[in-house]
Amino acid sequence: MEEAGAPHFPFPYKPYPIQEQFMQALYGALEHGKVGIFESPTGTGKSLSLICGALSWLRDHEEKRRQEADRLLQGDGGTSLSISSSLSTTTSSTPPSSSAEPDWITDFVQKKAERDFVSKLKDEELRRKKREEHLEMIRNNSQLKSALKRKSCEDDEAVKLLQLSKDPQEEEELNNPEEELIVAEYESDDESKTKNKFCGGDDEDDLVEEHVTKIYYCSRTHSQLAQFIHEVQKSPFSPDISLVPLGSRQNMCVNEEVRRLGSVQRINDRCMEMQKNKHDQRPKEVEGGKRKRGVSKAVCPYVGAQGLQTLRDAVLGAVRDIEQLLSLARETRSCPYYATRLAIPPAQLVVLPYQTVLHEGTRRASGVQLKGQVLIIDEAHNLSDVLSCIHSSELTGAQLCRAHSQLAQYSERYRSRLKAKNLMYIKQILFVVEGLVRVLGGKVGQNPHSQTTQPATELLTINNFLFKAQIDNINLFKVQRYFEKSMISRKLCGFIEKYAGTGVTSHTQTTQTQSANKENRRTEGLNRYLQTLQSSQQPDIESPSGQQGAAEDRELAASPMMQVEGFFMALTNTNTDGRVVLQTQGSVAVSSMKFLLLNPAVHFSQVLKDCRAVIFAGGTMQPVSDFKQELLFSAGVEAERIIEFSCGHVIPPENILPIVLCSGPSGQELEFTFQNRDTPRMMEETGRVLSNLCNVVPGGVVCFFPSYDYSRRILEHWEASGVLARLSSKKKIFQEPKKANQVEKVLNEFSRTIQRCAVDGGTLSGALLFSVVGGKMSEGINFSDDLGRCIVMVGMPYPNIKSPELKEKMAYLDKNLPHSGGRSPGQALIENLCMKAVNQSIGRAIRHREDYACIVLCDRRYSRPATLAKLPDWIRAHTHTHTSFGPAFAGLRRFFMEKKKRQQL
Repeated sequence: MEEAGAPHFPFPYKPYPIQEQFMQALYGALEHGKVGIFESPTGTGKSLSLICGALSWLRDHEEKRRQEADRLLQGDGGTSLSISSSLSTTTSSTPPSSSAEPDWITDFVQKKAERDFVSKLKDEELRRKKREEHLEMIRNNSQLKSALKRKSCEDDEAVKLLQLSKDPQEEEELNNPEEELIVAEYESDDESKTKNKFCGGDDEDDLVEEHVTKIYYCSRTHSQLAQFIHEVQKSPFSPDISLVPLGSRQNMCVNEEVRRLGSVQRINDRCMEMQKNKHDQRPKEVEGGKRKRGVSKAVCPYVGAQGLQTLRDAVLGAVRDIEQLLSLARETRSCPYYATRLAIPPAQLVVLPYQTVLHEGTRRASGVQLKGQVLIIDEAHNLSDVLSCIHSSELTGAQLCRAHSQLAQYSERYRSRLKAKNLMYIKQILFVVEGLVRVLGGKVGQNPHSQTTQPATELLTINNFLFKAQIDNINLFKVQRYFEKSMISRKLCGFIEKYAGTGVTSHTQTTQTQSANKENRRTEGLNRYLQTLQSSQQPDIESPSGQQGAAEDRELAASPMMQVEGFFMALTNTNTDGRVVLQTQGSVAVSSMKFLLLNPAVHFSQVLKDCRAVIFAGGTMQPVSDFKQELLFSAGVEAERIIEFSCGHVIPPENILPIVLCSGPSGQELEFTFQNRDTPRMMEETGRVLSNLCNVVPGGVVCFFPSYDYSRRILEHWEASGVLARLSSKKKIFQEPKKANQVEKVLNEFSRTIQRCAVDGGTLSGALLFSVVGGKMSEGINFSDDLGRCIVMVGMPYPNIKSPELKEKMAYLDKNLPHSGGRSPGQALIENLCMKAVNQSIGRAIRHREDYACIVLCDRRYSRPATLAKLPDWIRAHTHTHTSFGPAFAGLRRFFMEKKKRQQL
């Protein structure tokens, strides 16, 4: 029987008890503004629990606000008292005046405050009703499709008219569009004077809209976001919820001309350029009061104001994933990238990737406002690493030399047309880049491949790095602001695209005028330099990997200033929050500098302060101790605000058999330390363990090795010693592919082999897949049912403690975080990184209620109580530790025999 006043959770089916508990805990966290860490194993319906729990809270929250507003606006006898009590929270903190004021003044002030409060409430209610009426009209508008098609036809006509109306003089100007490459006059360093424009809309006031209370849901990949949206579509909330999916331009652009550019950077540049062109084409006032139309440049036909508004309404009217949205956008010839951003303010649920919400600049540019809102971060187990990755930056000597040369050429070409302040900042950028090249032991103006350096690694604080590069006298904050406001990196990209080929000389074939010849002479040096620099980087013998590297090199050559800008921004972090790693190796071209963010909390603290509540969700969040220390306590979150929820699995206990194996069949102790894991004896014993497992385990066995290097060495040894031949007589052997685009092919063949073996009943009982912890198959891949009846973990995947980045991270934690449990924070980091990777890998097997699997942890160190405590609760509770192989093998054989009998019954 439900408690009185307990929230009701609509659900598409009768929820499991653990789902009920999950939703209750989530509801409470949102209601009381908590920071929640929620762990729910894959297969327990985590997504639906998040959806129904969070949207139930949002429904009730809005209803309470509506009832409170109605009560205050009813005008009954208690209204004045109610309003007074509502206002008391704002006036109670105000100290009483030292001089007693007359009662009539006090009364007047109080009544004015009440009138203002009521007026504000009425305005809010009016806006709310208008929003609801508009949404209702959208959802019930049976003529919407015909209106969209009519809009599409109108746009087609508009495009044709635009093409026919081009003036010959304008065409001539378009053939030489130098103007768009020039940096606009930079008037002030005051950032507050810069106004953010939205794609040249005529009436920007119409775009300013109040943000309703909403839930932001983010995850790592677009496929995970699409899966979440499909779950929303299946939920009872689907007909009434306003959901907006956000994505990058690369994922959401429907302009085929722009999509063909391929890279994210070039698509972004082209899109922003087309929006600027549209803004520039607005009629301008000239002398005599006449209005002159701007030069016609390429504009995007998908960003008409009416079309965007129509698509925005369609987005709010029905739940769609990005693929469905793209289909509708092509039909209506409207841009989904900008339409979805217009739809954010009235939306109730916004679904977006990590980068959009975790990076402040991207968040601001996307129109995401977190103040007072709810943020749910799914797959949050690696959030600290994600934050560090987003805010870290790396540059090679080749990139720096390219950037310096290109910007110098740009400055020289347009010197007479650039304003003094632009030239000043360009000189500062060139000076800083020159200093960065000097730090790597090189000089600008020379081929970085021919400049040799001694291999070395050095770690520096930000301040020491600036001193070493002799750029400590430059105000990087002002330079960074100049980058953002002038868009010099984008201008440089357009400049290089225009002149980095052989096309310049071809322009003069039709008009051999003196000015054209002069133009050739001015660009000839740039063309020749870019071509020689590019060709000098090609390997002597082109392998497939060499060709791929060359392709990447060519893309970097297009606009390395983007990477330089990112590195400049990284250097504006506080001195204690980051380090710069200098690595010189062989030549200046391949030497590099990397900014390493040591304190990810500094970029997450504002998110935690702004949001009403933040929920971290994941299938395996253990261990959470470092998560809380690094991201929450370091960001100023009080312990009282944090709640933790971890639920068991929906599978019955008899469906899982986790085993810690301390020794192998011959009695050899299993401890894969760095010193003894490469011994022939250890490798042979591991082979015997796997051979015995393959004898009794049906279907698929997935074996995880701690690293690619160890996987290669042990497989080579097994091939030479005949272990692989013995294993292949029981299971067909597969290996994790080296290239990510081959993963699906290997998995499909792995799956087909297991299915064939189950039907044929021949000598092979299934397949064996060798994978690597932290590799392409340790996250996001489901080895459900027969694909993963046994997961084997060989050794403990500790990270490389000799890595300079990891060493510095450990030193930073030891200095800034408290010691606990007799271990330093640095040591705890190493263990937690290891166990997080283990938990992700072994969680690949059990994926639904009827699934079953065995998990074999091959290393006696897993039996340590502190290590066992870092396993997920639902695995740790059923883990058996065996000091000898015999009892472990007997238990495993019995486990699968019982499953076979049950299936036969």
